[in-house]
Amino acid sequence: MAEVLVLVDHVDGEVKKVTTELLTAARRIGEPAAVWVGAGADSGTAKLAEYGAQKVYTAPAELADYVVAPKAELLAHLAQEKSAAAVLVSATPENKEIAGRTAVKLGSGVLTDVVDVTGEVVTEHSVFGGATVTHAKVRSGVPVVAVRPNSVPAEPAEGAAEQEEVSVELSDAAKAAKVVERVVQEKGERPELTEAAIVVSGGRGVGSDDFSVVESLADSLGAAVGASRAAVDSGWYPNQFQVGQTGKTVSPNLYVALGISGAIQHRAGMQTSKNIVAVNKDPEAPIFELADFGVVGDLHTVAPQLTEEINKRK
Repeated sequence: MAEVLVLVDHVDGEVKKVTTELLTAARRIGEPAAVWVGAGADSGTAKLAEYGAQKVYTAPAELADYVVAPKAELLAHLAQEKSAAAVLVSATPENKEIAGRTAVKLGSGVLTDVVDVTGEVVTEHSVFGGATVTHAKVRSGVPVVAVRPNSVPAEPAEGAAEQEEVSVELSDAAKAAKVVERVVQEKGERPELTEAAIVVSGGRGVGSDDFSVVESLADSLGAAVGASRAAVDSGWYPNQFQVGQTGKTVSPNLYVALGISGAIQHRAGMQTSKNIVAVNKDPEAPIFELADFGVVGDLHTVAPQLTEEINKRK
């Protein structure tokens, strides 16, 4: 069975949830082989084994001192050396660039923002703000696929996760841009927006920069907080929490939209969510066309009641 290379997303040795989803998808295609760049592979191997990784290729830690080019050269080298059936990465901005560079080096095709993939590497895409579902397949070469987080449910499966050190001779061009400083962004106890299983977002209907009604509901659910472009443009919430075509794309199991009208720009970033709940005063708001459950009412009345009820049932 041919190997399927999976680029591991990790922070300080902790494997991110999206990698377990990629390993699950990889098992449909062939034998999952994780590719670890940077330090901490020993602490993350057990998690990779839990989700079916048969091998863990560990690259020299110094590759992480550069930006995307060395990772692309490593993946291309491994794909050719191991005759890989496919290369899977998460659909983050950085990894989509890695995917594109890898495909160019392999003379192959790249498929991005994928929401599902079959054993024949036929991918599913949700396009035009969710109005159309398309399917695509790379016609020649090794397919390079960037999968959205939370699109493929992670399913455990036993794997050997045998570590194997690999190396690649980097080109001078790949070493042209180097990371000179890393700054750790302070974060609270809420999950990361793009990886959260539940997201609660606020929009223009919040009415001010007091997002406490949104944050309280999110905290009761153990959810991440998001915001519409209207809320971000008004300065009510930081830009890194924007959900939409010009923000982040999320695909949680539950998406709660508070005071969000549902413009196409916002829908493009969340319409693949498994379950959508909308609260809006306008019964004609477009978000209700997409929602599985809708409440016509003032979010400042509905959301606190919902928060209180959830806390009672904990």
